[in-house]
Amino acid sequence: MSAASPGTPEGAPSPRRDAYATFRPVRGTWVAGIMAVLSIIVFVLVAIFAPTYEGVAPIVTVLNRVALVGVGAAMAAFLWRYAVIRAVPTPQGLTVVNLFRTYEVEWAQILGVGFAGGSAWAILELTDTEEIAVMAIQRADGDRAHREASRLAALIQHHQNRVQEQQRPAEGPAPEGRQATDQDDRDTPGGS
Repeated sequence: MSAASPGTPEGAPSPRRDAYATFRPVRGTWVAGIMAVLSIIVFVLVAIFAPTYEGVAPIVTVLNRVALVGVGAAMAAFLWRYAVIRAVPTPQGLTVVNLFRTYEVEWAQILGVGFAGGSAWAILELTDTEEIAVMAIQRADGDRAHREASRLAALIQHHQNRVQEQQRPAEGPAPEGRQATDQDDRDTPGGS
């Protein structure tokens, strides 16, 4: 049995330490996944137990049943797609997999992230004045959504700082109060 991290109650999960962990919604994923499975079960059961009518050609009855299963499968596919939305951060950028579209954005293109107005999910503000919804960070997840948005904001800030460091002249001294060392961890925000 593993011990809890310092500062966490015994038995409580330790906080996630990986800044580049994939962002995923919690409630939306569970609801969509369960509804996808239920839609298949219900439509298959309806297709199996649907009454047959006298005077209707057997091929029509079979086609009706196949169509019912097809509707259930289409519904499940749509719901499953919703269940797999995510945002995958890497040292190079962020891949946002939304319901209908996938975006690949470099860190330098992102100005910030937040919940605009009453939006259901976090919004990325880009340098070209575009905005991208990050459906993987959903307001419905409450405090967790705000922690995940803060983690994404920290990643954005970290990479903006790295770009600024690379743009500084190499011959100048390190900023006052800060000296670069070989032990600096510049590849992971909040690195230890």
